This record gives sequence, C-alpha cells and structure tokens, in this order.
Amino acid sequence: MNQRLCYARRTQSGFTLLELLVVLVVLGLLAGIVAPKYFAQLGRSEVKVAKAQIEGLSKALDLYRLEVGHYPSTEQGLQALVTAPADEPRWTGPYLQKKLPQDPWGRNYAYRYPGENSEYDLLSMGKDGQPGGEGENAEVTNWN
Repeated sequence: MNQRLCYARRTQSGFTLLELLVVLVVLGLLAGIVAPKYFAQLGRSEVKVAKAQIEGLSKALDLYRLEVGHYPSTEQGLQALVTAPADEPRWTGPYLQKKLPQDPWGRNYAYRYPGENSEYDLLSMGKDGQPGGEGENAEVTNWN
C-alpha cells in the first residue's frame, strides 16, 4: 500500500506537456492582440514628442526674432538659437535652456528661412526620414 501512495503522488505532481503548451498558446494569442496596439501607441507618442519639440523651437525662434529683428538664415540654422552668429551684435541668447534637440528618431530638424509654407519652415521627416508618408512616416511640421 505504501508503494501505491508514492505512485499516486508522483503522477499528480507538476504539469503535463499538453497543459504547458495550452498555456503558451494562450499567452501567444494575448501577446498577438496586445502588442500591435502597444507599438501603435508608441509611434503616436514619438509624433507627439516631435510636435512638442517643434513648438518649443518655434517659441525660441520667435524670441530670437524679437531681439535680433529677424529669424536666423537657413545657413545659420537652428544653431543660432544656441551659439551667437558672428554677424549678430544684438544676440542675447542662448534661446534654448538645453542643447539643440534632435527629433525622436535621432535626426536633426530641418529649418529654412524664408520658408516655402510659412514665414519659416521647421520640420522632422518622420520615422522613415523620407518626404511624404503616412502615420509615423509623415513629416511633422510647424505649418500644420
């Protein structure tokens, strides 16, 4: 009888391979449903960060214009917000509290003055770094 109890305990302890496979399939299905929604939200947050940075840079550019009398040239670029251009005696910056930011995808913001779409154009090319695109790949600009 003692041997029978030991055998009964051994057969009931732990999980079977089939039970483990069912749990893994269920977890895989849940991950397949949740992961795309999570990563889509992550892409939207990067676009929001780019919009916020462009808004901050626009405010700094406006302050530069108020003090100097004009926006930085395309050649001077956004660097004029941080470092005084040699030919600007009225520059009292820096106009940014921190260093010049890169867009959320690690690239520099494009700046043109005079702009083609507004007084100046300030934009990020989006996730793919190419003109055009939709969603995360679309440009983030100061004129839209």
